[in-house]
Amino acid sequence: MDNSLYISLSRQMTLRRELDIVANNIANADTAGFKVEDLLVRTEASSEARTADGPRSIKFVIDDGVMRNFGQGPLRKTNGVFDVAIEGQGFFTVQGPPGEQRFTRDGRFTLNPEGVLVTQSGVPVLGAGGQIVIDPAQGEVSIGKDGTLTQTDAQTGQANVVGRLAVVRFENRGALAKEGDNLYRNTNNAQPQPAADAIIHQGVLESSNVQQVVEITKLIELTRAYERSAKLVGDNNDLSRRSIERLGRVN
Repeated sequence: MDNSLYISLSRQMTLRRELDIVANNIANADTAGFKVEDLLVRTEASSEARTADGPRSIKFVIDDGVMRNFGQGPLRKTNGVFDVAIEGQGFFTVQGPPGEQRFTRDGRFTLNPEGVLVTQSGVPVLGAGGQIVIDPAQGEVSIGKDGTLTQTDAQTGQANVVGRLAVVRFENRGALAKEGDNLYRNTNNAQPQPAADAIIHQGVLESSNVQQVVEITKLIELTRAYERSAKLVGDNNDLSRRSIERLGRVN
């Protein structure tokens, strides 16, 4: 196999991976708190594919990981009591496997039958003292700008604090790896810090920061690039086949 085929095939592999990422971005354009992703690539030199009079080295393009844009998404009002959004840097803390925590920007919370505040997938949301338990019969729930949850007794008018959302930030957000259900895990044991400057909004959700027009344009460009690369591979195969046929006729 000659150099052009090696290079074309390596590019096709990264294009296919990038197509998957862009398609995932588009599919999650309406997912609360989703952050847009891009593929990182790098070149890798090699000297294995060469001929006697050809170049002594070639450069492949290979997958070098995924870059995630943690920029703020638009805030949209829902008036849901347990719909919560973060303005600024920070993540909600939720319960992970035993002894671990997970983090998310998706504030679509609800109560399970036991009155525990949970995510859409049923994972408990954590406060400063652990799980947050709410008895709806004790009064209306309000969430302050600092994440404090209070219930006001309808009869006495007394406000009782029932918990405070644990909102944290990371100095290096590259330490966060994506898991399912719009959650992130801490991959290098970086110590999260309280996000003191984050503003919490009740009855509001953060939309994804995916720009659909941009992603659809990328999808078209990547599809065309993949087609060109596939055509180059096909043309090289045809050229090799014709060369072998002619050499066979000469012999």
